[in-house]
Amino acid sequence: MLVYTFDRTLDGLLSAVFDAFSLRQQPDMLVGKGEPLPLFCEEVHEVMTADDRAGRVWAGLEKRLSRQAMRLLMVSYLSELPELDTPLFQYICKVFRRPEGRASIERNFSDPDVLAVTNIGRKVIYEQHRMLQFLRFQKAKDGTYLGVVSPDHDVLPLTVAHFRDRFGDQPWLIYDAKRRYGFYYDQQEVTRITFQHEDALPFDLDSGKLNDEVLSEDDKLFQDLWRTYFKAICIRERMNPKKQLKDMPRRYWKYMTEKQ
Repeated sequence: MLVYTFDRTLDGLLSAVFDAFSLRQQPDMLVGKGEPLPLFCEEVHEVMTADDRAGRVWAGLEKRLSRQAMRLLMVSYLSELPELDTPLFQYICKVFRRPEGRASIERNFSDPDVLAVTNIGRKVIYEQHRMLQFLRFQKAKDGTYLGVVSPDHDVLPLTVAHFRDRFGDQPWLIYDAKRRYGFYYDQQEVTRITFQHEDALPFDLDSGKLNDEVLSEDDKLFQDLWRTYFKAICIRERMNPKKQLKDMPRRYWKYMTEKQ
């Protein structure tokens, strides 16, 4: 069994594709560096990530796949799932091995690699939609709106354009507590940010709540009103906990005002 190890970045995976064709090899599996190797591993090749090689592979894909398929490849990688690595690698290799003039494999869902990449990509897109539904903002005294999330997949980059368009007239910060980064919008540009000293954060990472000394007085009132409204419209006789959990999984509750 031939195994390629790489740094688990998209550029690293594309570099692995470049190496496979350069060395005329077909690895059986991709494994992240430092992760346990499979039991019957006979040969290991360490992939060195190279931007120029990754760029050449990506440019080649753009010539062979539709824009929708290219977006699916990028979106699927945001899943951060280790089980995606080998199917995505095999998918890309099959694209380049496809004879010119033949139809693209991107809609060949009978192919297990195409199906795996497509299904994982759909999960990421579904998580993106849920972020748009369940994100709750709090207003700070300086007028900045804060939203804290902790999604299963790294979907924050997919949501930025939506919030920039919808809330273009106000500054906001959306922060991923799980991955420790966020995006700040100053009413002109969106900037990716991280915090070096998390103990000085103006909000709690576990609950997503702004500290009392930072939270605006108006927002305190609005949060109380929203919780009161949410309880008032609840009809106990029509409660369906199973349906609620399906539509609104419990993992989102800790950042939702109406559930606090």
